[in-house]
Amino acid sequence: MGAENNKPRYLYIDNLRLVMIILVVLIHFGVTYSGIGGWYIKDVKELDTISYVVFGLFQSFTQAYFMGFLFLISGYFVAGSYEKKGAGKFISERLVRLGIPTLIYMLVVNPFINYVLLGFTWDRPIFAQYYLKYIISFDFLGSSGPLWFAFALLIFNLIYAMIRLQTKDKVPKGAEELPGTGKMVLLGFIIALVAFLIRLVQPIDTSILNMQLCFFSQYIILYIVGIKAGRYDWFSKISYRTGRRWLLAALLPGTLIWVILMLAGGALSGGFDLYKGGFHWQSAGYALWESFTAVAMSIGLIGVFREKYNRQSKLTKLLSDNSFAVYMFHAPVIIGVSIALLPIEMYPLAKFLLATAIGLPLSFLLSNYIFRKIPYLKRIL
Repeated sequence: MGAENNKPRYLYIDNLRLVMIILVVLIHFGVTYSGIGGWYIKDVKELDTISYVVFGLFQSFTQAYFMGFLFLISGYFVAGSYEKKGAGKFISERLVRLGIPTLIYMLVVNPFINYVLLGFTWDRPIFAQYYLKYIISFDFLGSSGPLWFAFALLIFNLIYAMIRLQTKDKVPKGAEELPGTGKMVLLGFIIALVAFLIRLVQPIDTSILNMQLCFFSQYIILYIVGIKAGRYDWFSKISYRTGRRWLLAALLPGTLIWVILMLAGGALSGGFDLYKGGFHWQSAGYALWESFTAVAMSIGLIGVFREKYNRQSKLTKLLSDNSFAVYMFHAPVIIGVSIALLPIEMYPLAKFLLATAIGLPLSFLLSNYIFRKIPYLKRIL
């Protein structure tokens, strides 16, 4: 997930990655206290209209771009890494840096969550029986939790390496100008169309081996765009002015369009299933809004952060260094916090803020002082 060389000009990407990881934690707390989406634990009875709208907007807007953006910036460094290391070292390093964390989550973290944190009842089987069934049934293959991203990225990287081997390392030469507004709009349309078609058979909230294919048109296409952007150094060509314009477009008219889309489509009256997939105008409209949000936020964040946030304080660097470890281990931490807060009756939004105020810093503290101190883990975190 990291840049191959932590050069000063890439500090803005480290900062962006940190922001995305923080959003991952916030999203999972959001699901816990809104009940919207899937997560290990939910602490919600019934949402009032204000909570429903706030959680819905936050989760919809964040989901619309943040994981696709991580694939984009991951793709940005792929070609350079491959050319520097060669196919063999590139593949072996990816297997270690992405494959081993995924296996650790599948084989250690997920069983710990389900058996210890969520399964503490008198009638549960002894651990050996539970774990043996978990392995021989191959349930672990669909139990990657948040590490589905590392698993998917590993697959993408291996496919990239195979393509490079087949083409005998032939890559485009010369320069290519940064695509203009028209091509970016077309990109949004393409992502939306493919997403709409996928959701006819794999709607939102469905998955295969913990992979939500309903979002993969965005992930695959932005990963490919990231590779091309790295080849032609497009990120450095996005001006602050351009970035700010795209960012404002996503935040202001983009939010207004979301509100209109929800009101017109009946989301507040329990009709959100129509947005998830199927041959409905709500599904098409949602895919279109989501895809343009992903494109606009990606361009906007890169342009703004490269100009304004291409530096790190000691605290920011410390947090950035721990971002992948937080991503890997935040699930049991925030689930533990959520369980501890179960007896407390609070307004959903207030409880979300309280849990976040506890769980987010705790995740970074445990990462820095425990998880990254474990000898072998330190090598991959």
